Amino acid sequence: VQLQASGGGLVQDGGSLRLSCAASGYTSGYGMGWFRQAPGEEREFVAHISWTGSRIGYADSVKGRFTISRDGHANTVYLQMNGLKPEDTAIYYCAAGSDDGRRYHYWGQGTQVTVSS
Repeated sequence: VQLQASGGGLVQDGGSLRLSCAASGYTSGYGMGWFRQAPGEEREFVAHISWTGSRIGYADSVKGRFTISRDGHANTVYLQMNGLKPEDTAIYYCAAGSDDGRRYHYWGQGTQVTVSS
């Protein structure tokens, strides 16, 4: 499985971005997630979506602002980010793994999101 994240960029406080993660290879049954890592910080969970999309989870810090979704036909997962804050600045990574989100086996290369104040 290979994952290609894209859609990052520079945006002002309160702005929006949509990240995409295109998956290639055999991904049937995999849950997908987004993580982020800010400079000097540990990587943290952002959002997860199950294979069917029936189960979705978010970190408290992004609830109500970020929305994860997936397009099965395109084998792509999205992260719509609204109301961005400077503290959302980080490299965002997509990952694929267990349907319940407990383990991730494959990681993308990351895309930089910078929110200016």
